[in-house]
This record gives sequence, C-alpha cells and structure tokens, in this order.
Amino acid sequence: QVQLVESGGGLVQAGGSLRLSCLASGRPFSRYGMGWFRQAPGKEREFVAAISFSGGSTLYADSVKGRFTISRDNAQSTVYLEMSSLKPEDTAVYYCAGGRSRLFPRTAADFGSWGQGTQVTVSS
Repeated sequence: QVQLVESGGGLVQAGGSLRLSCLASGRPFSRYGMGWFRQAPGKEREFVAAISFSGGSTLYADSVKGRFTISRDNAQSTVYLEMSSLKPEDTAVYYCAGGRSRLFPRTAADFGSWGQGTQVTVSS
C-alpha cells in the first residue's frame, strides 16, 4: 500500500516562498514518477508539476512555470515542490501524487496514489 505524506504548507505573503515535501513509502520510490496537484476552493483539482523516476525530466503547468521547481531525493523517498514568487491565486490544497508506472506521468490518469494534501494560503 503506497502512502504519501505531505508537509510544509502554511500561510505566506504574496511574493514569498514555501517548500513542500512528500515522503513516500510502500513501494520502491525510485521506480515511479511523481507529481504535485492542487485544488482551490470551488475548483477542480489541477496539475502543477511532474518529475520522472530518475529526476531527469520535469513538466510544469504554465501557471507555475518559472516560479515552482519539482525535485526528488530517491535516497530519502521524498519529492519536493519549491514555490517562489507566490501569488494569492496559488492558494489551494496541494496534493502529492505517485505515478502508476515507470513511464513519465503527464496526466491525472497516470497517477494512482495520492496524499492527504497540505494547505497553502497566500495573502495579498
């Protein structure tokens, strides 16, 4: 059973930074792509970023490109999301997601495991 536990959310002013972490367990972490999604109140969950099993490839939503960085530490079974230049519209619950296979995950359907989410609130 895959378990994903996010941490690092909180309240930050616009223009500030936060780093989210997601600790994975239950399967060989280094064999699967990982990703981050977010869901704002009243909106559908949306893709934020993805990273390949090796960390060599990444993909970002246009809305966060240049501001957010996804990375992973396979030795620590952890995936990170560094967020900078935060905007009020980045306010959401952020979810860590585990890929279904070794293939690079590009859509929500490519992810089969989800964390419980961590709240990020950006004040103006």
